[in-house]
Amino acid sequence: MLTRALPLGALALIAFVVGAAMGAPGSPEKAAADRFAEAWQARNFAAMYAELNDASKAKVGPKQFAAAYREARDISTMRALVADSAEDARSEEGETVVPVPVRVKTVAFGTVAQDLDLPWSEGGIAWAANLVFPGLRRGEKLEAETELAPRAAILAADGTPLAEGPALEREHPIGSAAIDVTGEVGEAPEDQEARLAAHGFPPETPVGISGLEKAFNRRLAGKPGGKLLAVPASGGEGAQGRVLGESKPEPGAPVKTTIDPHLQETAVAALAGRYGGVAVLDAKTGDVKALAGQAFSAPQPPGSTFKIVTTVAALQKNLVKLDDEFEVTNGINVGGRFIENANGEYCGGTFRQAFAESCNADFLPLGPQIGNQKMVETAEAFGFNSPPTLYSPSIAKEVEPAESTIPTEIGEEVDLAVSAIGQGEVLATPLQMASVAQTIANDGVRMPTSIVYSRKLGPTMKPERVMSKKTADQLTELMTGVVTEGTGTAGAIAAGQVAGKTGTAELGQVVESEEPVEPVEGEEEVEPQHKKDAWFSAFATVEKPKLAIGVLLIEAEAAGGEVAAPIASQVLSAGYE
Repeated sequence: MLTRALPLGALALIAFVVGAAMGAPGSPEKAAADRFAEAWQARNFAAMYAELNDASKAKVGPKQFAAAYREARDISTMRALVADSAEDARSEEGETVVPVPVRVKTVAFGTVAQDLDLPWSEGGIAWAANLVFPGLRRGEKLEAETELAPRAAILAADGTPLAEGPALEREHPIGSAAIDVTGEVGEAPEDQEARLAAHGFPPETPVGISGLEKAFNRRLAGKPGGKLLAVPASGGEGAQGRVLGESKPEPGAPVKTTIDPHLQETAVAALAGRYGGVAVLDAKTGDVKALAGQAFSAPQPPGSTFKIVTTVAALQKNLVKLDDEFEVTNGINVGGRFIENANGEYCGGTFRQAFAESCNADFLPLGPQIGNQKMVETAEAFGFNSPPTLYSPSIAKEVEPAESTIPTEIGEEVDLAVSAIGQGEVLATPLQMASVAQTIANDGVRMPTSIVYSRKLGPTMKPERVMSKKTADQLTELMTGVVTEGTGTAGAIAAGQVAGKTGTAELGQVVESEEPVEPVEGEEEVEPQHKKDAWFSAFATVEKPKLAIGVLLIEAEAAGGEVAAPIASQVLSAGYE
Protein backbone atom coordinates (compact mmCIF):
# COMPACT_ATOMS: atom_id res chain seq x y z
CA MET A 1 0.00 0.00 0.00
CA LEU A 2 2.86 2.36 0.82
CA THR A 3 4.50 1.63 -2.50
CA ARG A 4 1.29 2.42 -4.36
CA ALA A 5 0.71 5.61 -2.33
CA LEU A 6 4.08 7.22 -3.04
CA PRO A 7 3.29 8.26 -6.65
CA LEU A 8 -0.01 9.76 -5.51
CA GLY A 9 1.79 11.72 -2.79
CA ALA A 10 4.31 13.05 -5.30
CA LEU A 11 1.51 14.16 -7.62
CA ALA A 12 -0.28 15.91 -4.77
CA LEU A 13 2.92 17.73 -3.81
CA ILE A 14 3.46 18.87 -7.39
CA ALA A 15 -0.19 20.04 -7.65
CA PHE A 16 0.19 22.02 -4.41
CA VAL A 17 3.34 23.75 -5.64
CA VAL A 18 1.76 24.59 -9.01
CA GLY A 19 -1.43 25.80 -7.31
CA ALA A 20 0.53 28.05 -4.98
CA ALA A 21 2.42 29.48 -7.92
CA MET A 22 -0.75 30.07 -9.98
CA GLY A 23 -2.86 31.83 -7.39
CA ALA A 24 -4.20 29.36 -4.85
CA PRO A 25 -5.92 30.91 -1.81
CA GLY A 26 -3.53 33.22 -0.05
CA SER A 27 -1.53 33.99 -3.19
CA PRO A 28 -0.50 37.64 -3.62
CA GLU A 29 -1.86 37.97 -7.17
CA LYS A 30 -5.30 36.71 -6.21
CA ALA A 31 -5.41 38.95 -3.13
CA ALA A 32 -4.38 41.95 -5.23
CA ALA A 33 -7.08 41.16 -7.80
CA ASP A 34 -9.72 41.02 -5.04
CA ARG A 35 -8.56 44.33 -3.60
CA PHE A 36 -8.58 45.92 -7.06
CA ALA A 37 -12.14 44.71 -7.73
CA GLU A 38 -13.41 45.76 -4.29
CA ALA A 39 -11.95 49.23 -4.77
CA TRP A 40 -13.59 49.45 -8.20
CA GLN A 41 -16.97 48.60 -6.68
CA ALA A 42 -16.46 51.47 -4.24
CA ARG A 43 -15.19 53.78 -7.05
CA ASN A 44 -12.00 54.23 -5.07
CA PHE A 45 -9.62 54.87 -7.94
CA ALA A 46 -6.71 55.68 -5.65
CA ALA A 47 -6.94 52.24 -4.03
CA MET A 48 -7.16 50.62 -7.46
CA TYR A 49 -4.08 52.50 -8.61
CA ALA A 50 -2.17 51.32 -5.55
CA GLU A 51 -2.40 47.72 -6.81
CA LEU A 52 -0.51 48.50 -10.05
CA ASN A 53 3.11 47.43 -10.46
CA ASP A 54 5.86 50.01 -10.79
CA ALA A 55 6.15 49.63 -14.56
CA SER A 56 2.44 50.43 -15.00
CA LYS A 57 2.63 53.42 -12.66
CA ALA A 58 5.50 54.75 -14.74
CA LYS A 59 3.26 54.68 -17.84
CA VAL A 60 0.06 56.16 -16.35
CA GLY A 61 -0.36 58.67 -13.55
CA PRO A 62 -3.15 58.50 -10.92
CA LYS A 63 -5.17 61.35 -12.48
CA GLN A 64 -4.99 59.87 -15.96
CA PHE A 65 -5.87 56.46 -14.50
CA ALA A 66 -8.95 57.79 -12.70
CA ALA A 67 -10.03 59.81 -15.77
CA ALA A 68 -9.93 56.65 -17.91
CA TYR A 69 -12.30 54.85 -15.55
CA ARG A 70 -14.65 57.83 -15.32
CA GLU A 71 -14.81 58.04 -19.09
CA ALA A 72 -15.63 54.33 -19.33
CA ARG A 73 -18.31 54.80 -16.66
CA ASP A 74 -19.94 57.61 -18.65
CA ILE A 75 -19.73 55.80 -22.01
CA SER A 76 -21.21 52.62 -20.58
CA THR A 77 -23.83 54.50 -18.49
CA MET A 78 -22.64 52.37 -15.57
CA ARG A 79 -25.09 52.38 -12.67
CA ALA A 80 -23.43 49.73 -10.50
CA LEU A 81 -20.59 47.21 -10.62
CA VAL A 82 -20.56 43.89 -8.78
CA ALA A 83 -17.40 41.79 -8.70
CA ASP A 84 -17.19 38.20 -7.44
CA SER A 85 -14.09 36.74 -5.80
CA ALA A 86 -11.09 36.36 -8.01
CA GLU A 87 -10.62 32.94 -9.54
CA ASP A 88 -7.38 30.98 -9.59
CA ALA A 89 -4.66 32.46 -11.74
CA ARG A 90 -3.79 30.89 -15.03
CA SER A 91 -0.96 31.16 -17.47
CA GLU A 92 -1.87 32.86 -20.75
CA GLU A 93 0.63 33.54 -23.53
CA GLY A 94 3.48 33.50 -21.07
CA GLU A 95 1.92 35.82 -18.45
CA THR A 96 -0.03 35.21 -15.27
CA VAL A 97 -3.68 36.30 -15.50
CA VAL A 98 -6.22 36.45 -12.66
CA PRO A 99 -9.87 36.30 -13.87
CA VAL A 100 -12.45 38.27 -11.85
CA PRO A 101 -16.13 37.68 -12.76
CA VAL A 102 -17.77 41.13 -13.04
CA ARG A 103 -21.35 42.24 -13.69
CA VAL A 104 -21.90 45.86 -14.77
CA LYS A 105 -25.43 47.23 -14.58
CA THR A 106 -25.88 49.97 -17.14
CA VAL A 107 -28.73 52.40 -17.71
CA ALA A 108 -28.83 52.15 -21.49
CA PHE A 109 -27.36 48.75 -22.40
CA GLY A 110 -28.62 46.27 -19.83
CA THR A 111 -26.30 44.15 -17.67
CA VAL A 112 -22.86 43.21 -18.97
CA ALA A 113 -21.44 40.04 -17.39
CA GLN A 114 -17.82 39.38 -18.34
CA ASP A 115 -14.54 38.28 -16.81
CA LEU A 116 -11.99 40.97 -16.09
CA ASP A 117 -8.64 39.32 -16.81
CA LEU A 118 -6.06 41.10 -14.63
CA PRO A 119 -2.43 40.48 -15.72
CA TRP A 120 0.05 40.07 -12.86
CA SER A 121 3.78 40.59 -12.97
CA GLU A 122 6.61 42.09 -10.95
CA GLY A 123 4.59 42.24 -7.75
CA GLY A 124 1.52 44.06 -9.05
CA ILE A 125 -1.16 44.36 -11.68
CA ALA A 126 0.26 45.01 -15.14
CA TRP A 127 -2.31 47.61 -16.16
CA ALA A 128 -3.41 48.34 -19.72
CA ALA A 129 -6.13 50.62 -21.15
CA ASN A 130 -8.49 47.71 -21.93
CA LEU A 131 -8.92 47.06 -18.17
CA VAL A 132 -11.30 50.01 -17.81
CA PHE A 133 -14.24 47.73 -18.64
CA PRO A 134 -14.77 43.96 -18.39
CA GLY A 135 -14.79 42.15 -21.73
CA LEU A 136 -12.40 44.51 -23.50
CA ARG A 137 -9.40 42.85 -25.08
CA ARG A 138 -5.97 44.35 -25.65
CA GLY A 139 -6.11 46.87 -28.47
CA GLU A 140 -9.82 47.56 -27.96
CA LYS A 141 -11.67 50.58 -26.57
CA LEU A 142 -15.21 51.20 -25.42
CA GLU A 143 -17.80 52.94 -27.61
CA ALA A 144 -21.55 53.37 -27.47
CA GLU A 145 -24.24 53.66 -30.12
CA THR A 146 -27.03 55.32 -28.16
CA GLU A 147 -30.59 55.19 -29.42
CA LEU A 148 -32.92 57.74 -27.84
CA ALA A 149 -36.53 56.96 -26.99
CA PRO A 150 -39.40 59.05 -28.41
CA ARG A 151 -39.92 62.12 -26.18
CA ALA A 152 -43.35 62.20 -24.52
CA ALA A 153 -45.81 65.08 -24.61
CA ILE A 154 -46.62 67.72 -22.00
CA LEU A 155 -50.39 68.06 -21.71
CA ALA A 156 -52.76 70.74 -20.44
CA ALA A 157 -55.46 69.90 -17.90
CA ASP A 158 -57.97 69.12 -20.66
CA GLY A 159 -55.50 66.92 -22.55
CA THR A 160 -54.48 69.58 -25.09
CA PRO A 161 -50.81 69.07 -25.99
CA LEU A 162 -48.66 71.95 -24.81
CA ALA A 163 -45.51 70.39 -26.26
CA GLU A 164 -45.12 67.26 -28.38
CA GLY A 165 -42.93 65.64 -30.97
CA PRO A 166 -39.24 64.65 -31.19
CA ALA A 167 -36.75 66.38 -28.92
CA LEU A 168 -35.19 68.45 -31.70
CA GLU A 169 -38.52 69.25 -33.37
CA ARG A 170 -40.83 70.06 -30.46
CA GLU A 171 -44.16 71.55 -31.48
CA HIS A 172 -46.52 73.69 -29.40
CA PRO A 173 -50.08 73.30 -30.71
CA ILE A 174 -51.44 76.35 -28.84
CA GLY A 175 -48.49 78.43 -30.02
CA SER A 176 -45.62 80.14 -28.27
CA ALA A 177 -47.81 80.90 -25.24
CA ALA A 178 -47.17 77.34 -24.05
CA ILE A 179 -43.38 77.78 -23.95
CA ASP A 180 -43.58 79.89 -20.77
CA VAL A 181 -44.81 76.72 -19.03
CA THR A 182 -43.20 73.91 -21.00
CA GLY A 183 -39.81 75.52 -21.42
CA GLU A 184 -37.50 74.39 -24.20
CA VAL A 185 -35.32 71.50 -25.31
CA GLY A 186 -31.71 72.09 -26.27
CA GLU A 187 -28.10 71.16 -25.61
CA ALA A 188 -27.38 70.53 -21.96
CA PRO A 189 -25.11 72.95 -20.11
CA GLU A 190 -21.68 71.52 -19.35
CA ASP A 191 -22.38 71.36 -15.61
CA GLN A 192 -25.33 69.04 -16.29
CA GLU A 193 -23.43 66.50 -18.38
CA ALA A 194 -22.33 64.29 -15.48
CA ARG A 195 -25.89 64.07 -14.15
CA LEU A 196 -27.23 63.22 -17.61
CA ALA A 197 -24.54 60.60 -18.14
CA ALA A 198 -25.66 58.91 -14.94
CA HIS A 199 -29.08 58.49 -16.56
CA GLY A 200 -27.75 57.16 -19.83
CA PHE A 201 -27.66 60.30 -21.95
CA PRO A 202 -24.47 61.23 -23.84
CA PRO A 203 -23.32 64.88 -23.70
CA GLU A 204 -24.77 65.84 -27.08
CA THR A 205 -28.26 64.55 -26.22
CA PRO A 206 -31.01 67.19 -26.54
CA VAL A 207 -32.59 67.64 -23.11
CA GLY A 208 -35.00 69.96 -21.34
CA ILE A 209 -33.12 73.14 -20.48
CA SER A 210 -35.97 75.15 -18.92
CA GLY A 211 -39.54 74.88 -17.60
CA LEU A 212 -41.28 71.54 -17.38
CA GLU A 213 -39.09 70.11 -20.13
CA LYS A 214 -36.22 70.44 -17.64
CA ALA A 215 -38.12 69.54 -14.47
CA PHE A 216 -39.48 66.30 -15.93
CA ASN A 217 -36.74 65.57 -18.44
CA ARG A 218 -36.11 62.03 -17.22
CA ARG A 219 -39.79 61.12 -17.41
CA LEU A 220 -40.35 62.75 -20.81
CA ALA A 221 -37.15 61.43 -22.37
CA GLY A 222 -37.71 57.83 -21.31
CA LYS A 223 -34.76 55.44 -21.11
CA PRO A 224 -32.18 55.35 -23.90
CA GLY A 225 -31.04 52.10 -25.44
CA GLY A 226 -28.56 50.98 -28.07
CA LYS A 227 -25.35 49.00 -28.22
CA LEU A 228 -22.23 49.04 -26.07
CA LEU A 229 -19.30 48.08 -28.25
CA ALA A 230 -15.70 46.94 -27.99
CA VAL A 231 -13.98 48.44 -31.04
CA PRO A 232 -10.37 48.49 -32.27
CA ALA A 233 -8.51 51.24 -30.46
CA SER A 234 -6.70 52.11 -33.67
CA GLY A 235 -10.05 53.15 -35.12
CA GLY A 236 -10.25 53.29 -38.86
CA GLU A 237 -13.27 53.77 -41.07
CA GLY A 238 -15.62 50.81 -41.12
CA ALA A 239 -14.06 49.16 -38.08
CA GLN A 240 -16.48 46.63 -36.67
CA GLY A 241 -16.99 46.22 -32.95
CA ARG A 242 -18.08 43.41 -30.70
CA VAL A 243 -21.37 43.92 -28.84
CA LEU A 244 -20.86 43.80 -25.08
CA GLY A 245 -24.37 44.90 -24.16
CA GLU A 246 -27.59 45.84 -25.94
CA SER A 247 -31.10 47.01 -25.07
CA LYS A 248 -34.06 48.75 -26.67
CA PRO A 249 -35.03 52.29 -25.65
CA GLU A 250 -38.11 52.72 -23.48
CA PRO A 251 -40.45 55.56 -24.51
CA GLY A 252 -41.01 58.47 -22.14
CA ALA A 253 -44.23 59.02 -20.23
CA PRO A 254 -46.39 62.14 -20.73
CA VAL A 255 -46.78 64.78 -18.04
CA LYS A 256 -50.32 66.06 -17.51
CA THR A 257 -50.36 69.54 -16.05
CA THR A 258 -53.02 71.62 -14.31
CA ILE A 259 -52.67 74.37 -16.94
CA ASP A 260 -55.82 75.90 -18.47
CA PRO A 261 -54.93 76.57 -22.16
CA HIS A 262 -57.27 79.56 -22.47
CA LEU A 263 -55.95 81.23 -19.32
CA GLN A 264 -52.37 80.46 -20.37
CA GLU A 265 -52.84 82.16 -23.74
CA THR A 266 -54.58 85.11 -22.09
CA ALA A 267 -51.85 85.56 -19.46
CA VAL A 268 -49.07 85.56 -22.07
CA ALA A 269 -51.02 87.95 -24.30
CA ALA A 270 -51.74 90.30 -21.38
CA LEU A 271 -48.06 90.38 -20.37
CA ALA A 272 -47.40 91.31 -24.01
CA GLY A 273 -43.70 90.55 -23.97
CA ARG A 274 -42.92 92.91 -21.10
CA TYR A 275 -40.31 91.90 -18.54
CA GLY A 276 -42.24 90.46 -15.62
CA GLY A 277 -44.53 87.56 -14.81
CA VAL A 278 -48.09 86.39 -14.25
CA ALA A 279 -49.15 83.42 -12.11
CA VAL A 280 -52.75 82.20 -11.90
CA LEU A 281 -53.93 79.65 -9.32
CA ASP A 282 -57.15 77.85 -8.50
CA ALA A 283 -58.39 79.83 -5.49
CA LYS A 284 -59.46 76.70 -3.61
CA THR A 285 -57.04 73.92 -4.59
CA GLY A 286 -53.97 76.10 -5.29
CA ASP A 287 -53.36 74.30 -8.60
CA VAL A 288 -51.48 76.36 -11.20
CA LYS A 289 -53.73 77.48 -14.06
CA ALA A 290 -51.30 79.70 -15.97
CA LEU A 291 -47.70 80.90 -15.83
CA ALA A 292 -46.38 83.67 -18.05
CA GLY A 293 -42.93 85.24 -18.22
CA GLN A 294 -40.90 85.32 -15.00
CA ALA A 295 -43.74 83.79 -12.98
CA PHE A 296 -41.60 81.83 -10.53
CA SER A 297 -38.09 83.12 -11.15
CA ALA A 298 -36.19 86.39 -10.64
CA PRO A 299 -37.70 87.34 -7.23
CA GLN A 300 -38.22 91.09 -6.77
CA PRO A 301 -39.21 93.37 -3.84
CA PRO A 302 -43.01 92.88 -3.61
CA GLY A 303 -43.69 96.43 -2.46
CA SER A 304 -47.09 97.09 -0.94
CA THR A 305 -48.54 93.70 -1.91
CA PHE A 306 -46.53 92.48 1.09
CA LYS A 307 -48.80 94.61 3.28
CA ILE A 308 -51.20 91.66 3.14
CA VAL A 309 -48.65 89.65 5.12
CA THR A 310 -47.92 92.59 7.44
CA THR A 311 -51.64 93.09 8.11
CA VAL A 312 -52.14 89.41 8.98
CA ALA A 313 -49.29 89.60 11.50
CA ALA A 314 -50.62 92.87 12.97
CA LEU A 315 -54.17 91.51 13.33
CA GLN A 316 -52.90 88.30 14.91
CA LYS A 317 -50.97 90.37 17.50
CA ASN A 318 -53.98 92.67 18.09
CA LEU A 319 -51.90 95.69 17.09
CA VAL A 320 -54.58 97.19 14.89
CA LYS A 321 -58.32 97.14 14.20
CA LEU A 322 -60.00 97.99 10.94
CA ASP A 323 -61.66 101.08 12.41
CA ASP A 324 -58.51 102.50 14.04
CA GLU A 325 -57.84 106.11 13.01
CA PHE A 326 -54.48 107.34 11.70
CA GLU A 327 -53.19 110.85 11.21
CA VAL A 328 -53.30 112.23 7.68
CA THR A 329 -49.64 112.84 6.80
CA ASN A 330 -47.15 112.61 3.95
CA GLY A 331 -44.65 110.40 5.80
CA ILE A 332 -43.30 109.32 9.16
CA ASN A 333 -40.05 109.17 11.12
CA VAL A 334 -38.97 105.60 11.90
CA GLY A 335 -35.69 104.72 13.57
CA GLY A 336 -34.34 108.22 12.99
CA ARG A 337 -35.21 108.23 9.28
CA PHE A 338 -38.09 110.12 7.68
CA ILE A 339 -39.81 107.98 5.02
CA GLU A 340 -42.32 109.58 2.68
CA ASN A 341 -45.47 108.08 1.25
CA ALA A 342 -45.35 107.20 -2.43
CA ASN A 343 -44.99 110.41 -4.44
CA GLY A 344 -45.14 112.35 -1.17
CA GLU A 345 -48.96 112.26 -1.04
CA TYR A 346 -50.94 112.83 2.16
CA CYS A 347 -53.02 109.90 3.37
CA GLY A 348 -54.45 108.39 6.55
CA GLY A 349 -57.90 107.99 8.14
CA THR A 350 -59.15 104.55 9.18
CA PHE A 351 -57.06 101.46 8.72
CA ARG A 352 -59.50 100.46 5.96
CA GLN A 353 -58.66 103.67 4.13
CA ALA A 354 -54.94 103.32 4.82
CA PHE A 355 -54.97 99.82 3.29
CA ALA A 356 -57.07 100.89 0.29
CA GLU A 357 -54.79 103.85 -0.42
CA SER A 358 -51.62 101.88 0.46
CA CYS A 359 -50.54 104.53 2.96
CA ASN A 360 -46.90 103.81 3.91
CA ALA A 361 -46.98 106.16 6.91
CA ASP A 362 -49.52 103.89 8.62
CA PHE A 363 -47.73 100.62 7.84
CA LEU A 364 -44.11 101.54 8.53
CA PRO A 365 -44.54 101.67 12.35
CA LEU A 366 -46.22 98.25 12.30
CA GLY A 367 -42.94 96.56 11.36
CA PRO A 368 -41.12 97.31 14.64
CA GLN A 369 -44.32 96.62 16.61
CA ILE A 370 -44.78 93.22 14.99
CA GLY A 371 -41.11 92.43 15.61
CA ASN A 372 -38.60 90.27 13.79
CA GLN A 373 -39.83 86.88 14.99
CA LYS A 374 -43.51 87.38 14.21
CA MET A 375 -42.82 89.06 10.87
CA VAL A 376 -40.62 86.20 9.68
CA GLU A 377 -42.93 83.56 11.17
CA THR A 378 -45.94 84.98 9.31
CA ALA A 379 -44.09 85.33 6.01
CA GLU A 380 -42.81 81.76 6.25
CA ALA A 381 -46.33 80.49 6.96
CA PHE A 382 -47.26 82.00 3.58
CA GLY A 383 -44.36 80.12 1.93
CA PHE A 384 -41.43 82.53 2.08
CA ASN A 385 -37.97 80.96 2.60
CA SER A 386 -39.17 77.68 1.06
CA PRO A 387 -39.02 76.31 -2.50
CA PRO A 388 -42.25 76.80 -4.46
CA THR A 389 -44.48 73.73 -4.23
CA LEU A 390 -44.85 73.06 -7.95
CA TYR A 391 -43.74 69.43 -7.93
CA SER A 392 -42.19 66.76 -5.73
CA PRO A 393 -39.28 67.68 -3.42
CA SER A 394 -36.89 65.44 -5.36
CA ILE A 395 -37.64 67.29 -8.61
CA ALA A 396 -37.49 70.67 -6.86
CA LYS A 397 -34.06 69.73 -5.50
CA GLU A 398 -32.83 68.89 -8.99
CA VAL A 399 -34.32 71.98 -10.68
CA GLU A 400 -33.74 74.42 -7.78
CA PRO A 401 -36.57 76.90 -8.47
CA ALA A 402 -36.11 80.38 -7.00
CA GLU A 403 -37.43 80.98 -3.49
CA SER A 404 -39.27 84.04 -2.23
CA THR A 405 -37.30 85.20 0.79
CA ILE A 406 -37.25 87.37 3.89
CA PRO A 407 -34.17 87.63 6.15
CA THR A 408 -34.53 85.59 9.32
CA GLU A 409 -32.76 88.43 11.13
CA ILE A 410 -34.22 91.57 9.59
CA GLY A 411 -32.21 94.10 11.56
CA GLU A 412 -32.88 97.48 13.16
CA GLU A 413 -36.14 99.37 13.63
CA VAL A 414 -35.92 101.02 10.22
CA ASP A 415 -35.24 97.62 8.55
CA LEU A 416 -38.38 96.18 10.13
CA ALA A 417 -40.31 99.25 8.99
CA VAL A 418 -39.30 99.01 5.32
CA SER A 419 -39.80 95.23 5.38
CA ALA A 420 -43.39 95.85 6.47
CA ILE A 421 -44.03 97.65 3.17
CA GLY A 422 -42.28 95.00 1.06
CA GLN A 423 -39.00 96.81 0.55
CA GLY A 424 -35.55 96.22 2.06
CA GLU A 425 -34.43 92.64 1.56
CA VAL A 426 -37.88 91.08 1.08
CA LEU A 427 -38.13 89.33 -2.30
CA ALA A 428 -41.06 87.55 -3.95
CA THR A 429 -42.26 86.06 -7.23
CA PRO A 430 -45.69 86.44 -8.88
CA LEU A 431 -46.34 82.79 -7.95
CA GLN A 432 -45.68 83.60 -4.29
CA MET A 433 -47.99 86.62 -4.29
CA ALA A 434 -50.67 84.61 -6.11
CA SER A 435 -50.35 82.04 -3.31
CA VAL A 436 -50.78 84.80 -0.72
CA ALA A 437 -54.03 85.84 -2.42
CA GLN A 438 -55.11 82.19 -2.68
CA THR A 439 -54.62 81.76 1.07
CA ILE A 440 -56.94 84.70 1.80
CA ALA A 441 -59.52 83.42 -0.72
CA ASN A 442 -59.43 79.96 0.88
CA ASP A 443 -60.44 81.18 4.36
CA GLY A 444 -56.84 81.37 5.54
CA VAL A 445 -55.63 77.94 4.36
CA ARG A 446 -52.59 77.87 2.05
CA MET A 447 -52.63 75.09 -0.53
CA PRO A 448 -49.71 73.63 -2.50
CA THR A 449 -49.28 75.27 -5.91
CA SER A 450 -49.04 72.03 -7.88
CA ILE A 451 -48.56 72.18 -11.63
CA VAL A 452 -49.12 68.43 -12.20
CA TYR A 453 -52.02 66.13 -11.41
CA SER A 454 -49.91 63.07 -10.60
CA ARG A 455 -49.50 62.52 -6.86
CA LYS A 456 -46.18 60.83 -7.52
CA LEU A 457 -44.84 63.89 -9.35
CA GLY A 458 -46.65 66.52 -7.31
CA PRO A 459 -45.68 68.32 -4.10
CA THR A 460 -45.92 66.57 -0.74
CA MET A 461 -47.02 69.71 1.14
CA LYS A 462 -50.26 69.42 3.08
CA PRO A 463 -52.78 72.29 3.35
CA GLU A 464 -51.57 74.74 6.00
CA ARG A 465 -53.75 77.09 8.03
CA VAL A 466 -52.02 80.46 8.07
CA MET A 467 -54.75 82.45 9.83
CA SER A 468 -58.25 82.08 11.20
CA LYS A 469 -61.28 82.45 8.92
CA LYS A 470 -62.11 85.66 10.79
CA THR A 471 -58.73 87.17 9.89
CA ALA A 472 -59.12 85.99 6.28
CA ASP A 473 -62.54 87.67 6.14
CA GLN A 474 -61.01 90.90 7.43
CA LEU A 475 -58.29 90.77 4.75
CA THR A 476 -60.95 90.09 2.12
CA GLU A 477 -62.79 93.21 3.24
CA LEU A 478 -59.63 95.30 3.11
CA MET A 479 -58.59 93.95 -0.30
CA THR A 480 -62.08 94.58 -1.66
CA GLY A 481 -61.72 98.22 -0.64
CA VAL A 482 -58.53 98.47 -2.72
CA VAL A 483 -60.48 97.58 -5.87
CA THR A 484 -63.69 99.47 -5.13
CA GLU A 485 -62.25 102.78 -3.95
CA GLY A 486 -58.46 102.52 -3.57
CA THR A 487 -55.38 102.13 -5.73
CA GLY A 488 -56.57 98.99 -7.56
CA THR A 489 -59.79 100.04 -9.30
CA ALA A 490 -58.28 99.00 -12.67
CA GLY A 491 -58.34 95.41 -11.43
CA ALA A 492 -62.16 95.19 -11.42
CA ILE A 493 -64.03 92.70 -13.62
CA ALA A 494 -67.64 92.46 -14.80
CA ALA A 495 -68.18 88.93 -13.47
CA GLY A 496 -68.07 89.96 -9.80
CA GLN A 497 -66.09 91.60 -7.04
CA VAL A 498 -62.28 91.38 -7.07
CA ALA A 499 -60.23 91.58 -3.86
CA GLY A 500 -56.71 92.76 -4.44
CA LYS A 501 -53.66 94.72 -3.37
CA THR A 502 -51.43 96.92 -5.47
CA GLY A 503 -47.70 97.34 -5.00
CA THR A 504 -44.99 99.59 -6.36
CA ALA A 505 -41.45 98.81 -5.24
CA GLU A 506 -38.68 101.35 -5.76
CA LEU A 507 -35.48 99.77 -7.03
CA GLY A 508 -33.13 102.72 -7.32
CA GLN A 509 -32.59 105.92 -9.19
CA VAL A 510 -32.69 105.93 -12.98
CA VAL A 511 -29.28 106.96 -14.33
CA GLU A 512 -29.66 108.66 -17.71
CA SER A 513 -26.00 109.75 -17.98
CA GLU A 514 -22.78 108.71 -16.32
CA GLU A 515 -21.68 112.36 -16.25
CA PRO A 516 -22.81 114.42 -13.23
CA VAL A 517 -25.37 117.09 -14.15
CA GLU A 518 -24.80 120.54 -12.65
CA PRO A 519 -27.97 122.46 -11.67
CA VAL A 520 -28.66 125.47 -13.88
CA GLU A 521 -29.31 128.72 -12.02
CA GLY A 522 -32.91 129.85 -12.32
CA GLU A 523 -34.22 126.43 -13.45
CA GLU A 524 -36.47 124.38 -11.18
CA GLU A 525 -34.69 121.29 -9.80
CA VAL A 526 -36.09 118.09 -11.31
CA GLU A 527 -36.93 115.25 -8.96
CA PRO A 528 -34.83 112.15 -9.77
CA GLN A 529 -36.73 109.33 -11.45
CA HIS A 530 -36.65 105.88 -9.82
CA LYS A 531 -36.86 102.42 -11.31
CA LYS A 532 -39.94 100.63 -10.02
CA ASP A 533 -41.59 97.24 -10.03
CA ALA A 534 -45.36 97.21 -10.46
CA TRP A 535 -47.39 94.54 -8.64
CA PHE A 536 -50.95 93.32 -8.18
CA SER A 537 -52.06 90.38 -6.03
CA ALA A 538 -55.74 89.47 -6.09
CA PHE A 539 -58.50 86.87 -6.21
CA ALA A 540 -61.96 86.72 -7.76
CA THR A 541 -64.68 86.70 -7.07
CA VAL A 542 -65.27 87.64 -3.45
CA GLU A 543 -68.72 86.05 -3.66
CA LYS A 544 -67.34 82.73 -4.95
CA PRO A 545 -63.52 82.61 -5.20
CA LYS A 546 -62.35 80.83 -8.34
CA LEU A 547 -58.96 82.26 -9.29
CA ALA A 548 -56.02 83.91 -7.52
CA ILE A 549 -53.41 85.91 -9.40
CA GLY A 550 -50.01 87.54 -8.96
CA VAL A 551 -48.77 90.07 -11.53
CA LEU A 552 -45.34 91.71 -11.73
CA LEU A 553 -43.89 94.16 -14.23
CA ILE A 554 -40.17 94.70 -13.69
CA GLU A 555 -38.91 98.26 -14.14
CA ALA A 556 -42.42 99.33 -15.11
CA GLU A 557 -43.43 102.63 -16.59
CA ALA A 558 -46.04 103.29 -13.89
CA ALA A 559 -47.39 102.13 -10.52
CA GLY A 560 -48.95 98.73 -9.84
CA GLY A 561 -52.51 100.05 -9.88
CA GLU A 562 -51.96 101.59 -13.30
CA VAL A 563 -50.18 98.81 -15.19
CA ALA A 564 -50.28 95.54 -13.20
CA ALA A 565 -53.96 95.67 -12.12
CA PRO A 566 -55.27 95.90 -15.73
CA ILE A 567 -53.33 92.73 -16.61
CA ALA A 568 -55.00 90.93 -13.70
CA SER A 569 -58.40 92.22 -14.82
CA GLN A 570 -57.87 90.87 -18.33
CA VAL A 571 -56.79 87.43 -17.11
CA LEU A 572 -59.43 87.09 -14.37
CA SER A 573 -62.14 88.13 -16.83
CA ALA A 574 -61.01 85.34 -19.18
CA GLY A 575 -61.53 82.88 -16.34
CA TYR A 576 -65.22 83.70 -16.25
CA GLU A 577 -65.90 83.60 -20.00
